Parts: sequence; C-alpha cells; structure tokens
Amino acid sequence: MKDSIHQPNLVIEAGRTEQQYWKDLWRYRELLYFLAWRDILVRYKQTAIGIAWALIRPFLTMVVFTVVFGQLAKLPSQGVPYPILVFSAMLPWQFFSNALSECSNSVVGNGNLISKVYFPRLIVPVSAIAVSFVDFLISGMILLGLMAWYNFVPTWRILTLPLFICIAFAASMGAGLWLASLNVKYRDFRFIVPFIMQFGLYISPVGFSSSIVPEQWRFIYCLNPMVGVIDGFRWAILGGEAQLYIPGFILSLGLVILLFVSGIWYFRKTEKTFADNI
Repeated sequence: MKDSIHQPNLVIEAGRTEQQYWKDLWRYRELLYFLAWRDILVRYKQTAIGIAWALIRPFLTMVVFTVVFGQLAKLPSQGVPYPILVFSAMLPWQFFSNALSECSNSVVGNGNLISKVYFPRLIVPVSAIAVSFVDFLISGMILLGLMAWYNFVPTWRILTLPLFICIAFAASMGAGLWLASLNVKYRDFRFIVPFIMQFGLYISPVGFSSSIVPEQWRFIYCLNPMVGVIDGFRWAILGGEAQLYIPGFILSLGLVILLFVSGIWYFRKTEKTFADNI
C-alpha cells in the first residue's frame, strides 16, 4: 500500500537557486499578488476618502501648474488645453515618483519576511511598483475626464501609449531597484529620495513643454531620462503639434535601458546580504 503512494523527490543541487531564480519569479507570482494587495489595503486603510487620494493629489498639482505656467507665465501649450498638456506629463511623473518612493523602502519594510523564508527578493520591489501602477490607472481617469470636458479627441498615436508606459515602467524599476538596494545598507537614502523627487519635478517638463528649452541645450536636457518618457506620453496622447525630439528621445531611451539593466544587476548582486543588513 505504501509503495503505491507517490512521494515527490526533493533534490538539492549546488547553484540551483541561481539557475532557477527567474523561474521562481513566476512560481511565486501569488506572493507578488498578495504583497501588492496588502500594500493597497494598508495605504488607504482608515482614511476618510480612501482611494480618492490617488485622484486628489495629481489633480491639485495639475491645477497649480496650469495656473502658474499656463495662466501667469503664458507658456505655449502645443495647441491643446493647458490642463491636458500638464496632466499628460503628470501621469508618468506620478507613476515614477510613487514607484521610487515605495521601492526605496520596500525591502527594509519587509525585513521580517526577507530574513525568515526564501523567495526571489525581486518580488518585493516589483510589488511596490505594481501598487504605483494601480494609482497610475486610477489617475488616468482624470485625463479621460479632462478630454471629455474639453471635447479633445486623441489621434491614432494613442495606440502607441502602451509602448511609452513600458518605458516608464523600466525607468521606475531600474531607479527603484538601485534605491531599494542602497537603502538596505545606507539608510540615508530614505532622506535623499524625497529630495530627488522634489528636485526631479522641477527639472522635468511636467508643468511645461520641453520644446521651450533652447535648441542648444535640449540634447543635454534629455540626460534626464524622464524627459524622453514624458515627451513620449505627450506625443502619444496629444497628437497634432506634439513632436518627438528624436535625438533626445533616443538618448533618454538608452539611459532608461542602462538604468533598468544595471538596476537588476545591482539588486541581484546585493540581495544575498539583505538579511544580514536589515
């Protein structure tokens, strides 16, 4: 009777964990879903208006930028209502900003889990980015509302938007993995990240079009990877007069790819020490 019961064999091989790491990411996908859902519930728990905060923050920022840059400074709007110009950039910026903020604390915040059981550590920062992507989708409702309010109809370029969302995801993940890894060893980064977000908002073309940057400085301006991401979003959403500065976009795209690959490399290199440093 005992012989008829199938018992799976457990084989422990040297280096197996390294070889199976990427397969394990898929095997532990339920953990990714659980962590993301837990973070969403915790974020809005005991708040009076709940998930509406994901709408209020970008909406108020859009109003301020529209008044300052559109009404007071009278900056060009590329032929579209200024609130749509601003919010088409607010979407990728808020996604990037939220992802970096959540990623930087994700590993330290899940220290108890990381120090006790094995699972691909990459799941932790990826779950943080997934939560930020949920906020991104919710904020997109504001853009749809603005388009309806101004009777703005996007062109065929809107079909290319998923490509630019992927680029924004790569930029967020690359930078987020760097910060998550560095924050484990150097807790100074929890103070540096808010400064990076504040400074980055001013030097990125969120409240204005990057076309106002003088031609001789525009290529250098694209050393900020988010310039290419934001310009891509505007090109896809606004259509019409919105044009891509191809040399600058290629530069930003190259930097995003470098950031993404190096972020994964550094995270994989340092994750073995996380349990000791937390």
